[in-house]
Amino acid sequence: MTDRLPGFDTLAIHAGAAPDAATGARATPIYQTTSFVFDDVDHAASLFGLQAFGNIYSRIGNPTNAVLEERVAALEGGTAALAVASGHAAQFLVMHALLQPGDEFIAANKLYGGSINQFNHSYKNFGWSVAWADTDDPASFEAAITPRTKAIFVESIANPGGVITDLAAIAAVAKRHNIPFIVDNTMATPYLIRPFEHGADIVVHSATKFLGGHGNSIGGLIVDGGTFAWAGDDRYPMLSKPRPEYGGMVLSETFGNFGFAIAVRVLGLRDLGPALSPFNAFLILNGIETLPLRMQRHSDNARVVAQHLERHPEVSWVSYPGLETDRYHALHKRYCPLGAGAVFTFGLKGGYEAGVKLVSNLKLFSHLANIGDTRSLVIHPASTTHRQLTDEQKVRAGAGPEVVRLSIGIEDPADLIADLDQALAG
Repeated sequence: MTDRLPGFDTLAIHAGAAPDAATGARATPIYQTTSFVFDDVDHAASLFGLQAFGNIYSRIGNPTNAVLEERVAALEGGTAALAVASGHAAQFLVMHALLQPGDEFIAANKLYGGSINQFNHSYKNFGWSVAWADTDDPASFEAAITPRTKAIFVESIANPGGVITDLAAIAAVAKRHNIPFIVDNTMATPYLIRPFEHGADIVVHSATKFLGGHGNSIGGLIVDGGTFAWAGDDRYPMLSKPRPEYGGMVLSETFGNFGFAIAVRVLGLRDLGPALSPFNAFLILNGIETLPLRMQRHSDNARVVAQHLERHPEVSWVSYPGLETDRYHALHKRYCPLGAGAVFTFGLKGGYEAGVKLVSNLKLFSHLANIGDTRSLVIHPASTTHRQLTDEQKVRAGAGPEVVRLSIGIEDPADLIADLDQALAG
C-alpha cells in the first residue's frame, strides 16, 4: 500500500469494505440480524451511552449498512454518513435534526414532485414551513430568509428537468446568514458533482436511483460535510444543547465534524425508525461498484438522444444541459464537465394528449415512476408524479402538460432513438 489517495473509481469498489474477518468472504456479507451480542455489561453500557462505537440493534446501525455509509461518505468527500430506508426518509431525518415547531426552511422551486408535496403538506404536521425560491435566482433565496429560517435545500441537478443549480452562488447566501446548505445529489451522484466542493454542508441521496442503479432496492443516504459550526448555536438545540437521553452530552462538542451524522442516527433514526434493510444495503453497494461506468454511459447516451429529439418535428423543445443550445450548458461545463446526467425533459407540440399517447406507444422504454435504472424509463409527470400539484405549480416545477421526462439507460442509443421515433409516429 502507498499513501496515495485512491481515485473515485477505486473508492466506488473498495471504500468501507475489506474481506470478512471471520470467513474471508470478499463481498460484503449481509448481516441479516436484528441485534448484536455484547461482550459484557460494561460494553453494553458504553454502546448505549455513546462512549464507544459498535452495533446494538439493526434499526440504529448494521455492519452491512456501515460499509455503504462509509463508501458514500468517501465518494462525496464527507466526514460520515447514515443509510436510511428511502430518500424521503433522509430528507425527513435531516429536517427533524434542524427544525423545531414554528421554524422555516427555504427550498428551490425546481424539485422532484414528491419532495414538493412532502415539504408543502406533510411537514406542516410538525409545524415546519417551507418558503420557495427561484432555482435560477440566488438572490431570491436571500430575500426569503427570516429569523426562523434554519436551512436551505436544493437539488444539484433538478428532477424532472435536468436543470443544473448554481450551487456556489446559493451556498454563498447560506454562508452569509450562517444557515446549513442541504443539497440533494441524487440525479448527479458524486461521479458528476460533489456538492461539498461547492459549499454544501449536508448532502442527501435517494439511493434508489443511480447509486443502486438497477431498480431493485429502495434506500436513502445522509452525508455530513463536517463544515457547519453547530457548537454554541442555540438555533440547533439537538446538536448544540445537552441531550438528556445521553447524560447531558452535547453532540456537536463530543463528535466534532461528524456531529450531525451522529445526531440524525441517535436522535432521528433511533426514535423514528426508518431503517434500511441490510439486504437493500448489499444491493446498493453492488450497484455503486459500477457507478462510474454507468454514469458516464448514462450521460453519453442522454446527450445523443437529446440531440435527436431536438431535431424531431413533433418536439417543440428539449431541456438538457448537455446540449450547447441549452440555457444551463455553461453551468454543466462548470459543475459537471464529465456529463449532464441521464434525466431530461422535452415538450411535445401536441400537449397533454400527445404525452399520454407517447408513453403508451413506447416499447423499449418502461413507463414507470422512477429514474436511475440501467433500463431507459419514461413518464408523463403532469398525469403521474406531479398530478397532485396545481397547474401553476406543475409549470413552475418544469412539469407542464406537454412535458415528458426520460431517464436514459445504458442500452444501445440507436435502439432508444428507434423506439422514440416509432412511438412519436404512432
